[in-house]
Amino acid sequence: METIPFVILAGICAIMLQGIIDFLRGKKLQRGMRESRFSTELFYGLIIIYLMVMVGFGLIYFMLSFEHIILVESGVPREVGPTGSFIHSMYFSGVTLLTIGYGDITPVGVGRFIAVIEALIGYILPAAFVLRLVQYGQRSRGE
Repeated sequence: METIPFVILAGICAIMLQGIIDFLRGKKLQRGMRESRFSTELFYGLIIIYLMVMVGFGLIYFMLSFEHIILVESGVPREVGPTGSFIHSMYFSGVTLLTIGYGDITPVGVGRFIAVIEALIGYILPAAFVLRLVQYGQRSRGE
């Protein structure tokens, strides 16, 4: 792998990781929250984190497609242009993150490991959201 794609890949991973850590810690979301049973700010924060992770992993799959580590459609490798590869990467990322897993597109090689990590994040984020909501409710009752 060349240096520039590796640096871009590392940057994407760092941004996604920082966003997830910030969400789990709740530091950026605690300021200005109104007291209510449901925090819309926390909900919007979760949506932003999901979009960040989905786009981030989609970009990782897209970059790997240039290294011929591809996504296979219906069990057959297909040659698609950059636009098609980008669309397939974003679609696969969304399906994997939301744990839908239609099976129409599958990763090959190291992409399988990356997909497992993305699916794991997709499982953990809702639990973190509920935990953060409960902690916020307890904090607001204690004050």
